[in-house]
Amino acid sequence: MSPPSRRLQTKPVITCLKTFLISYSLIFWFTGVILLAVGVWGKVSLEAYFSLASEDSTNAPYVLIGTGAIIVIFGLFGCFATCRGSPWMLKLYTMFLTLVFLAELVAGVSGFIFRHEIKAKFGVAYKNAVKTYNSTDSSSSSSMAVDSIQSTLYCCGVNNYTDWGETGYFKENGIPTSCCKDSANCQPEILKDIIKAGTEVYTVGCFARVTDVMESNLGIIAGISFGIAFFQLIGIFLSCCLSRYITNNQYEMV
Repeated sequence: MSPPSRRLQTKPVITCLKTFLISYSLIFWFTGVILLAVGVWGKVSLEAYFSLASEDSTNAPYVLIGTGAIIVIFGLFGCFATCRGSPWMLKLYTMFLTLVFLAELVAGVSGFIFRHEIKAKFGVAYKNAVKTYNSTDSSSSSSMAVDSIQSTLYCCGVNNYTDWGETGYFKENGIPTSCCKDSANCQPEILKDIIKAGTEVYTVGCFARVTDVMESNLGIIAGISFGIAFFQLIGIFLSCCLSRYITNNQYEMV
C-alpha cells in the first residue's frame, strides 16, 4: 500500500481531470446536436443539389444525422463514464473518440481533394437535367431540382438562359417559368422568344451559381470537420490520463 500522502495528491488530479472531461463531453455532445441540425437542414434545403449530383437519392444527410445521433449518445456516455470513474468505460470512450477523429479527418480531406470532381460531376448532371427537362412530369426529380435551383438561386440554364433554346422543351413551351424574374410578366409568347425573354428571365447561368454555393459549403464543411477532428484529441488525452490515474490510484490502495 502506498503512503496516504501520495493518494491524497492523486485525488485532486483525478477531480480536476473529471471536471475537464465532463466539460469536454458536454461540448462534444453539443457538436453532435449541431451535426444533427446540419443533416436535417441538408435534407430539407439541399435535396435539389444532391438529387442532381447522383442518379439515386444520396445518403449524405442521413450520414450526418446518424453521426450526430451517435455522438450525442456517446457524449452522454462520456459524462456517465467520467462520473462513475470506470477505467474500462473511459477506455471505450477513448476508442470511440479515436474512431471519430479518424473518420472526420478522412471526411475533411476527401471533401477538399474531390471538390473539383464533385463540381464537374454536377455540371454534367445539370446539363443532362436541362436537356431532359419536363415540368409537366411531377415524378421527375431532376426537373423539380432544376426548377428549385433556378427559382432559389435566381439563375437560368447551364451557362446562361440561351441554353434552353437548344432543348426539346423550349420548342414546345419556351423557357421554364422558374427562370422568370416576375411570373406575371412572363407570358407564353415571350418565353418562346429567346430574344424577348432576355429581359424577363434571369440571365446568369446556374452552373456558376451552384458551384459557388457548393464551393463555399464544402469549404465550411471541411473546416468544421478538421476543427472537430482535432478537438477529439483533447478528449482522447483527457480520458487516457483520467483512466490511468484512476487505475493507479486503485492499485495504490491495494
